[in-house]
Amino acid sequence: MQLPANLLQKWRLSLPEPWVIALALALAVLIAILDFIAGRDMAMSVLFYLAPICWVSWAAGRQAGILLAAVCTVLWFIADLKTGYLYSRPLIPFWNALMLLALFVVVVHLLSAFQAAHQHLEETIQRRTAALVAEIAKRKRLEIAKVQSERLAVAGTMAAEVAHEVRNPLSSIILNLDLICKEIDRFAETSRHPTEEGRFLVGEMRAEVRRIQHVIEDYLRFARLPKPLRRPTKLGEFLDQKLAFLNGEFEQTGVKLRTHFDPVLTTINVDAEQLWQATLNLIRNGQDAMQNGGELTVSTWREGGQVRIRVTDTGRGMTREQVEQVFVPFYTTKPEGTGLGLTSVQQIAIEHGGHVECESAPGRGSSFTIFLPAEEKS
Repeated sequence: MQLPANLLQKWRLSLPEPWVIALALALAVLIAILDFIAGRDMAMSVLFYLAPICWVSWAAGRQAGILLAAVCTVLWFIADLKTGYLYSRPLIPFWNALMLLALFVVVVHLLSAFQAAHQHLEETIQRRTAALVAEIAKRKRLEIAKVQSERLAVAGTMAAEVAHEVRNPLSSIILNLDLICKEIDRFAETSRHPTEEGRFLVGEMRAEVRRIQHVIEDYLRFARLPKPLRRPTKLGEFLDQKLAFLNGEFEQTGVKLRTHFDPVLTTINVDAEQLWQATLNLIRNGQDAMQNGGELTVSTWREGGQVRIRVTDTGRGMTREQVEQVFVPFYTTKPEGTGLGLTSVQQIAIEHGGHVECESAPGRGSSFTIFLPAEEKS
């Protein structure tokens, strides 16, 4: 039964219902004419009437099938009377027509029931397939998150060790550079030689050392990220307050801020400061991607058992290869970047039992979405 069902379904999609009914009616009239011409030699004509009835029932529904069944019964009855065949009793043709109509109606109902069962089976298969695909994607995402978490732990430990070993010598270098500056100032008081070049070189060295210190502080901050201290937080209100402090910065950089906070999403259990740290990192990335200004959108909503925070920019975007590497520790496309900003965002999301996804295309901007378990509190 699978092949005819698929064939009828194809016909149903390729022809409008009025055309199906019209063609089936024309076929029924043709069968009636052949039935009249053949006379009693076409005793199996009843079976031929079932073809257009079944087609209309499948393509146009039960009501159209019953209507065509009544028309076919009338056509069969007229053809039967026109043949001139004499029955032993005058009511026999009417009885035959009534029984024929009952047969057609039963066939229509059975076919309609089969169609309903077929559609229900297809919907069930599609629904279970979608659930299976979602479950596989979830398991894969959790596996990736676990590997990422382990990688972050190793990277954090290494960063902390290196930072501890380097930070103290850097402090000594800064101190000695300050002493050198003082010596240059004293030398300038007693010497006629210009000291501007020496001061410039010392200033450059101090700036480079400061930059290294800044990188080390980023590594230590990444390594020492504490476990989230969750408290009930009104997400939309909290983000609105934090974003208000950035309005001046947005105006200076030519960035237009848009917010869409789901009013249904009330209070959730999160570490608000860590969540803002992650959101701010995404905002900074969006600003860096829009050097000539653009539009930055921050939105929140709840979908199923998840709360989602999305930051979208209209910047330069990224290639597929860059998107695949964007959460890898120490990977960065910025000349002055440390490659830990988005890694920290991912780490904060993982610590909250969620994850982060990125969508981007060159020239079309980027969109980062933080997925968190709802755990909504009223």
